[in-house]
Amino acid sequence: MESERLQLVPPSLKYTESMLAVIEESKAELSQFLPWVSESLTKSDLEANTKDALENFSNFTGEFWFNVIEKETGRFIGAVGFIVRDKSVPYFEIGYWLRTSETGKGYISEAVKLVEQYAFNEHAAQRLEIKMASSNLKSQAVAKRCGFQFEASLANARRLPSGELDNTVIYAKMRL
Repeated sequence: MESERLQLVPPSLKYTESMLAVIEESKAELSQFLPWVSESLTKSDLEANTKDALENFSNFTGEFWFNVIEKETGRFIGAVGFIVRDKSVPYFEIGYWLRTSETGKGYISEAVKLVEQYAFNEHAAQRLEIKMASSNLKSQAVAKRCGFQFEASLANARRLPSGELDNTVIYAKMRL
């Protein structure tokens, strides 16, 4: 899948080194909300996760992601995730993260729109959802920019990596 500035490519071990470097560069920001971003994350952990994501992508099940590649430079800049929540509906959840130095440029909104089209057009999605910590205001802004509607706030529904308790907010978009 691609847009004017981005290419989304399936999970691949080809991007392991780049992904690890981006995570390391962006650790301070990403670790606030993503529990898998920690000091203990290793290359072998990332490779194992990528292999799982590849299998899930092939079977269209569970959780996988697309690598977000900046077309002009060919650089890996982030990931947009896809969780198959219920194939019988079909209902999917989208998640995302981006290299800190590339935030504020509209890349994640662009990537979310591509994944949304993929879900609606290729998999007949009836419902798409984006969930995040209520304190993650940047992620909420992405959901709103992409036309997702605020649906719910679940009180004390998650613990942040810091150990602090937070609400979970849900934004959703239905098939037209």
